[in-house]
Amino acid sequence: MKIKGVIFDMDGVLLDSEKLYVRFWSEAGKACGYPFERKHALAIRSLARPFAIERLEGFFGKGFDYDKVRNKRIELMDSYIKEHGIDAKPFAAETLGFLKENGIKIALATATAPDRAERYLTRVGLFSYLDAVVCASMVKKGKPEPDIYLKAASELGLKPEECIAVEDSPNGIISAYRAGCRAVMIPDMDEPDEDTLRLLFRKGETLRDVRKLVCEELKNCAES
Repeated sequence: MKIKGVIFDMDGVLLDSEKLYVRFWSEAGKACGYPFERKHALAIRSLARPFAIERLEGFFGKGFDYDKVRNKRIELMDSYIKEHGIDAKPFAAETLGFLKENGIKIALATATAPDRAERYLTRVGLFSYLDAVVCASMVKKGKPEPDIYLKAASELGLKPEECIAVEDSPNGIISAYRAGCRAVMIPDMDEPDEDTLRLLFRKGETLRDVRKLVCEELKNCAES
């Protein structure tokens, strides 16, 4: 089925922000008295709140104070971004512009809160490219359940199978695959394991590979 839309995860895909999440989840956890490490932050990438709580309680016990740690992480990360800014991923603007020029609809599917998603993407000049924005708070169940990708496709007026879903994490890939989208992984913090590879329509190195993939579908496209 012809590709008519591309749905992007935000952190680690459009924004070079996963490294900040890993850093500040770890710092926040330690500040709150937990031996929080990089591996713990990686394990909750793209997970909606209930799933993240469950995962972290598995690491630190039922008494884990998710809200306290999360609020501290937000405080630390927002302070850092206010002072130092945040970067778009390579080829993000070029890729979104290319999709627009070729009539491909664009949506965002992110676990990040709507206000922060808009603020971060506006800061790097990407928000205006989006035709739809869907956050975990807008659906019953967030990633790795399929709800967020089903809603994003619906907001674009498309079937999931008409959409590419671009993700950087295994949890996001599972969500996209379950929704019926063509899951494309652009690895950020780590490479996909064997289980994740089996779910992929394509694996790329940068967002330029998304342009190439769409170009293959359009056939008369000038992008190579």
